[in-house]
Amino acid sequence: MDTDFLRKNGVDIDSALNLFGDIETYNDTLKDFSKDAMESLNKLRKYKEISDMKNYSIYAHSIKSDAKYFGFTRLADIALKNEEESKNNNMFYVSENFNEFEKEIIRCVNIANKYLGEDTIEENRFNLKSDSIILVVDDSLVIKKFVDNIFNNKYNCLTAGDGKEAIDIINNNEGHIKMMLLDLNMPNFNGLEVLEYFKENNLFDKIPVTVITGVGDQNVLEKAREYPIKHILLKPFNEKSIKEVVEGNDEE
Repeated sequence: MDTDFLRKNGVDIDSALNLFGDIETYNDTLKDFSKDAMESLNKLRKYKEISDMKNYSIYAHSIKSDAKYFGFTRLADIALKNEEESKNNNMFYVSENFNEFEKEIIRCVNIANKYLGEDTIEENRFNLKSDSIILVVDDSLVIKKFVDNIFNNKYNCLTAGDGKEAIDIINNNEGHIKMMLLDLNMPNFNGLEVLEYFKENNLFDKIPVTVITGVGDQNVLEKAREYPIKHILLKPFNEKSIKEVVEGNDEE
C-alpha cells in the first residue's frame, strides 16, 4: 500500500485524506469503492441500453461522488458530465461517450485493486472487433453515430448517406457484411430503390436487411414489407432494440 503508487496514477490522495482523516480509514474503505463502482457500472450499462436517462443519471452521480471522495478526479469529471447530459435526456451524448466513462471506471478500480493487492479486471473485452461489417444506410449523422457507438467494440460499422453509396460499399466488401440497417427516406437513391436492387441481384440471402425509418406513410412501409426484410424499427429506437435485431441475427 504505497501512496506514491496512487499519486503516480493521478489519484489526489492528499485531498482524499482531508476527508478520511487518516490513511488507515482510506485503505479500509477503498475496497468498498471498487465493489460499488463495478456494481454502478453494470447499472449504467443496463440503463444506457434501454435509454433510461433518469436512472442513468442517478448512478453517474453516485460514481462522481465516490470518485471525488477517493481522489479519482478524472473519473469524477467524466461522471459529472455524464450526469449532466443524462439529466438533459441527451442519450446520444451518453452513447457516444460511454466507452470513455466505462474504461475510466475500470482503470480506477484496477488502480485501487493493485494498491490493495487485489485481483485486477481484464480489459480484453475492449478489443472485440471482428471482420464482420454492419452497414448503416441513413442520411442522419446522429443515427449513424448512435449505431456505431453501440457496436464499435464488436463489429466494424460502415455508414452510407444514400442508397448509391451503400451499393458501392456492398460491392467493395462482398462476403463481409453481416447485416444492413436501412433508412427508407433518403435523397438521390432511397431505401425502396436499395431493396429493389437487392431483389434484382439476389442479395437478401447474403445480407439480412432491417429497415430503420421514421416514415409515417403506411404505403411506403407496406411496399417495404413486400421484400424479404428481417425487421422494421421505427425511429426513435433505443440501444436495446438494435441489439435485439443484431444479436437475433447472430442466433439464426
